[in-house]
Amino acid sequence: MLEQIKNQARAAAEQLCEEAKLQKHSIVVIGCSSSEVEGCKIGSNSNPEVAKAIFDGIYEVLNSKGIYLAAQCCEHLNRALIVEKEIANDDAIVNVIPQPKAGGSFATAAYNNFKEPVAVEQIKADAGLDIGGTLIGMHLKKVAVPLRIETKHIGNAIVIAARTRRKFVGGQRAVYDDSLM
Repeated sequence: MLEQIKNQARAAAEQLCEEAKLQKHSIVVIGCSSSEVEGCKIGSNSNPEVAKAIFDGIYEVLNSKGIYLAAQCCEHLNRALIVEKEIANDDAIVNVIPQPKAGGSFATAAYNNFKEPVAVEQIKADAGLDIGGTLIGMHLKKVAVPLRIETKHIGNAIVIAARTRRKFVGGQRAVYDDSLM
């Protein structure tokens, strides 16, 4: 089961990178409920092994492309994020270490596997995956655009993907340059 979950996570990450046209140094926010992946209510059955399998599948893809992962914590930590220190704004760093039932198993897996992990209060990511209804929108740049990827579930959890684009400014006759997105 863990290998299947890892493969689904890897596939979702690959599809996100392709559909969002992510580049090296992009930031991807991941919100993940291991409870939902197992078919339980969000926050009710945190599972470190499931979270680690998902982390491994996603991190393998993002790391190979030079894309940064921002792991969203649960509401117990006000949806703070675990990131590599090199992308953290020093003013945004908060003093917390996630645990499976206080921050979430996925954020804990990120903290335990990053080279130099820190928690930040907020970030503005280029794209994201919401695994199990964790509400990642607050950590995406404006303007967020839903993506339809082939991977609709990881385990029992619904997967929703998003990318961001620059704001359009101007009237109905404005000309937009899609190459900038």
